Amino acid sequence: MKKSKVGFSIIGAGIVAPLHAAAINATPEAELISVVDTFEENARKLQKEYKSLHSYTSFQECLEDTDVDVVIICTPSGTHGDLTIEAARAGKHVLCEKPLEINASKMTKMIETCEENNVKLGTVYPRRTIASTVKAKQMLEKQVFGRITLADVHLKFYRSQSYYDSAGWRGTWEMDGGGALMNQGIHGIDVIQWLNGGVKKVFARTATMARNIEVEDTAVAVLEYNNGAFGLIEGSTTVYPGQKTRFEIYGDKGTVIFSDKGIEKCERLYGEDGDFEYVKANDNIPQDIPSPGHYRYVYDMTHAVLQDKDPLVTGIEARKAVDIILAIYDSSKKGKEIFL
Repeated sequence: MKKSKVGFSIIGAGIVAPLHAAAINATPEAELISVVDTFEENARKLQKEYKSLHSYTSFQECLEDTDVDVVIICTPSGTHGDLTIEAARAGKHVLCEKPLEINASKMTKMIETCEENNVKLGTVYPRRTIASTVKAKQMLEKQVFGRITLADVHLKFYRSQSYYDSAGWRGTWEMDGGGALMNQGIHGIDVIQWLNGGVKKVFARTATMARNIEVEDTAVAVLEYNNGAFGLIEGSTTVYPGQKTRFEIYGDKGTVIFSDKGIEKCERLYGEDGDFEYVKANDNIPQDIPSPGHYRYVYDMTHAVLQDKDPLVTGIEARKAVDIILAIYDSSKKGKEIFL
């Protein structure tokens, strides 16, 4: 690629699309070429607000546009696979909103197709770039808490029945792929598995307790991580009022607890208090954008294309959280422990 700017197209002009549009406009080396939505009014509204060059109602029009280098997929979860595969075959790089997909074989096909066509595949997990998460990751890599024995994540959200009724795909297996875990909880699940080197096996229970939906609104899972620690996932969309996402990691020489409010506890048995310096994904974050996390991923994908390097979270890395959630569903259905 010889262009000085990377051209982006946003696929799906829904709730998350403006975060990406603002991030593109805030990145000097990026340019918003087009917005695609099957509803023409939605596409044109976003085009006008964020000054993209085009709005399309057809994905094919976007793929035929030679100014588009990267497509950002912001459509319902169950569409991610087909759109990514089609984009890769057209030679476009892909930045996909979470989850990567809701089907294991589709994720494999996405990754393989992107590799075969020499295009990049990245996924947006903003929680990985939050300062407290980055700091915890560095401390764990330095083993400042000794051997990790317990690692829990608490994902207690509130979503009303009207939330699920507001869009036909929400709360369905076909398009949402799951409920409290696959839609809301996946960010926290990604972080806890990332901090502990992945998950070895799960035993879980899921249920639909309070909402009129196909998928789970409540789930509990016991994990064994690859680092040998045990852990717990609590996930729900029925907790009123919703609680802050909370991570608790315990070792034989210390503890770190952090949440949406930052690090709440960081204690060590020996030495310093664990207050280490950390490196941000990008130190020059614009102050006037609505989501620094989304900016980091757009900035990262832009430079991944320009410098021909892997994106911050590759497709292979992005599927790990989805595989854990699918194993949780499988465990709940079969009533037995599932190995990943």
